Amino acid sequence: MATVLVVEDDATLQETLAYNLEQDGYAVLTASDGEEGLSIIRKHHPDLVVLDIMLPRLDGLAVCRLVRKDPEVAHTPIIMLTARGTQGDKMVGLDSGADDYVTKPFGL
Repeated sequence: MATVLVVEDDATLQETLAYNLEQDGYAVLTASDGEEGLSIIRKHHPDLVVLDIMLPRLDGLAVCRLVRKDPEVAHTPIIMLTARGTQGDKMVGLDSGADDYVTKPFGL
C-alpha cells in the first residue's frame, strides 16, 4: 500500500484529505507544521507528499528544498498545495523542487 504524507496546518482540510486518500486505498500520515513534516519524510519515506506552503515553524518551500538536498528522500514526489495561485507563486514552488502545484480551493 502506498503511503501519502499530508502536511497541512488547517485541521479540517488535513482531515478531509486524509479521509479521501484513505478511502482510495492509501495509507496516510499527517503533519501540521513544516518541521514535523520534514521529520516524518526522513523517518518514513512516504511515496508522496502533499505539502502546504504556508506552514508554521518551517514553510513548505523550505521543506521542499531540504528534501531535494537529502539523498535518502530527494526522489520523493511532492505536490504543493496552497492558496497562492499567481504564476509567480507557481514558479517559485516548482523551482523549489515540487513536482506539481495545486491551488486552493480545489475539487476533491
